[in-house]
Amino acid sequence: MKTQKIIPFLWFDGQAEEAAKFYVSIFKNSKIGTITRYEEELAAVSGRPKGSVMTVAFQLEGQGFTALNGSPHFKFTEAISFVVNCKTQKEVDELWEKLSDGGEEGQCGWLKDKYGLSWQIVPTVLLEMLNDEDAEKSKRVMQALLQMRKLDIKRLQQAYAGR
Repeated sequence: MKTQKIIPFLWFDGQAEEAAKFYVSIFKNSKIGTITRYEEELAAVSGRPKGSVMTVAFQLEGQGFTALNGSPHFKFTEAISFVVNCKTQKEVDELWEKLSDGGEEGQCGWLKDKYGLSWQIVPTVLLEMLNDEDAEKSKRVMQALLQMRKLDIKRLQQAYAGR
């Protein structure tokens, strides 16, 4: 298997394995990989119990990630988010429901999951409409987008068409 050049590395405070399993349960073509555990020396330095989970390698839609059980010192912010491109409203709805469960819904397709990680659930057609040569169409789509939490393809298309 080819090694992925860039791998997102996510810092959790004791929920790395739980979070990895949660994400893998949501996305197709996903799996848990190697789980490493804290050995005595690192456990003493980290404050984590010997034998507890240190890192979890996992894949979502073939994209590699690593989750670390670090400490409470670092938290996720909206400065980093994962964009999920969706082809259908059904896919938008399903991912929005699952990822926002226990989390927080934001504006314009953004949400935070129950671990505080930010996601953007975006229909692929949105970029096409926003990049249209007709600036007025794009402006209407942007105005509609700014009024939404979960993105609604039908409403975006209506704005695009001027309805």
